Amino acid sequence: MRIDIEDLRVTLSGRAVVTGVNLVAAGGEITGVVGPNGSGKSTLLRTVYRHLRPQAGRVLLDGQDILGLTAVRAARHIAALPQERGGDVEFTVGEVVAMGRIPYKQAFAADDDTDRRIVAAALDQVGMAEQAGQRFTELSGGERQRVLLARAFAQQPDVLVLDEPTNHLDVRHQVELLALLRAQRRTTVVALHDLNAAASVCDRLHVLLHGSIVASGPPREVLTTELIATVFGVRAVVVEHPLTGGPLIAVDHLAATSAADEMAVVDV
Repeated sequence: MRIDIEDLRVTLSGRAVVTGVNLVAAGGEITGVVGPNGSGKSTLLRTVYRHLRPQAGRVLLDGQDILGLTAVRAARHIAALPQERGGDVEFTVGEVVAMGRIPYKQAFAADDDTDRRIVAAALDQVGMAEQAGQRFTELSGGERQRVLLARAFAQQPDVLVLDEPTNHLDVRHQVELLALLRAQRRTTVVALHDLNAAASVCDRLHVLLHGSIVASGPPREVLTTELIATVFGVRAVVVEHPLTGGPLIAVDHLAATSAADEMAVVDV
């Protein structure tokens, strides 16, 4: 399924956070949204999974406005992993992942063999099968992240919306997660801070700055030295990755420009 975002405008507390955004997430592709903190990435994604209602514009799922869908139908098509990872819920890992099956069940219906099979497969995909009986509250931040991703997989959506999915993950699990997203070939909209991760996994990138898209295209075309300096306020060079042949961003961490000071705000 395809996502089209048309002339989107979102206002929070009287402030325009997203303004005039147009974006296409093609079917089966991974579409990345990058930008500094406060650029509007999370707000944009929240409108895609219906947590926020835009002041103007619309989000279309295969041509249909998502606000016209019932909650159940929307949940069968779109699954989200937001930045807000959930509180200290007193459930087991398996029970948390099984929540992804709710859109397919009658109220108060017990899990059946199909549900159990799908939940087990989702846990196995993220490497958490052995922790199925463990309390969610006992997990580390990275483990919780993987469990919540498994819940999204168990939902069997057509579209995944992921806000910083590699947050809290160690390097190995970051690599495994990105490879898993590539292998799934679901329509995916993902916000990432790590530009190298975005360059490696995304088919197309959209760069947000002050709530507007300032560049769009394949990572190799978008991630230039000039854009990185302008948008992120750091000095960097873009070279060929010695292992993959894709773009590799090498940042000078000791020579950030004054523009970097402007990024010290909470992401929205």
